[in-house]
Amino acid sequence: MDQIDVPCHFLCPISLQLMRDPVTVSTGITYDREDIEKWLFSLKNKTCPVTKQELLTKDLTPNHNLRRLIQAWCTLNASFGIERIPTPKPLIDRAQIAKLLSDAKKSPNLQLKSLRRLRSITLESERNRSCLEEAGVVDFLVSILKTDSSTSAEIFSDDNESEFTRASDEALNILYHLKISQRQLKNLIINDGDRFLESLLQILKHSSYQSRAYATVLLKSVFEVADPMHLMSIRPEMFVEIVRVLDDQISQQASKAALKLLVEICPWGRNRIKAVEGGAVSVLIELLLDTSDKRACELILAVLELLCGCADGRAEFLKHGAGLAIVSKKILRVSHVASDKAVRILCSICRFSATSGVLQEMLQVGVVAKLCLVMQVNSNLKTKERAREILKLHAKIWRNSLCIPANLMSSYPSS
Repeated sequence: MDQIDVPCHFLCPISLQLMRDPVTVSTGITYDREDIEKWLFSLKNKTCPVTKQELLTKDLTPNHNLRRLIQAWCTLNASFGIERIPTPKPLIDRAQIAKLLSDAKKSPNLQLKSLRRLRSITLESERNRSCLEEAGVVDFLVSILKTDSSTSAEIFSDDNESEFTRASDEALNILYHLKISQRQLKNLIINDGDRFLESLLQILKHSSYQSRAYATVLLKSVFEVADPMHLMSIRPEMFVEIVRVLDDQISQQASKAALKLLVEICPWGRNRIKAVEGGAVSVLIELLLDTSDKRACELILAVLELLCGCADGRAEFLKHGAGLAIVSKKILRVSHVASDKAVRILCSICRFSATSGVLQEMLQVGVVAKLCLVMQVNSNLKTKERAREILKLHAKIWRNSLCIPANLMSSYPSS
């Protein structure tokens, strides 16, 4: 397309790319369906991107004449390597969705067939996803997940894949790709949150890597809108399974969702203790040893900071031979956020768990030298103040140590 000028009215005003499914909004401006649906439904805008006028309706009218002109132009310019855009599939409507839901309730075979069709519809467009949610598909999918959740462990343990397993996997796949609205997520928690969370727990325990990843992302979305009572009453088994998702390293997306989930829920009630008892500290340190991804490092350090806020968390942290060394190593190497989190972790250790053995280890693995370096460089002011506090706190033991290079010793704060 670099060798030929594309008529400007064939380009979407949002993406400036050739339109594949041109649709016209109420202001008379035409956009590619995928771009305007993202603008309206994902980004929740209510105006026309070009005119800035408020749209009285989100109805999108297919511009068939323009689409045919674009297809004809593509055909005429095929020699330039331009492929003819396909004719878009007909849009789904509520009646079709209602029939699929009705068929799904008749028999297991029809249920699987309907679920696969719903998945295909979900992946087609933003508009379809919005339409499915409005038609009550979310409640139907959740009902499949909740079916016999109290006996699902027995079902999953069967060597033969059950109809329930396949149906729940399909339902979970659709729920993940629907990107459910906050309003709908709140309704899920209010209406039958305990059973819904129990069904996700069973999936985390017994299902495939892919379904466990989807369940983790869904849990993160649910707990982001849950009330404090639900957050404080999360079962210990949930923490064990979230930690197992991290330990198995299913995917970067699943790991980051699990880390964000822990950041969200650990501050509530006894959740820090539950996470520590679920083995989180050791797994997080191992992940920190292996990862160089900036955001992953920041999230791991954020969770470790929360867990080191309790005595059990600090004990587990110090039990790991590489804890102090790897947290210190991340200071000044990842980001200001990571440095601040790492220094906060060390501050908790130095305030509440500073035995003579711990203080000597901090000297030997370079923690004290790194804190002195923080005092020298142009780091965040609060991070620098916290480093100064740590160094002052144990100055009698550290100040004259040979483990601190002479060029850094000059930065050691006075008492």
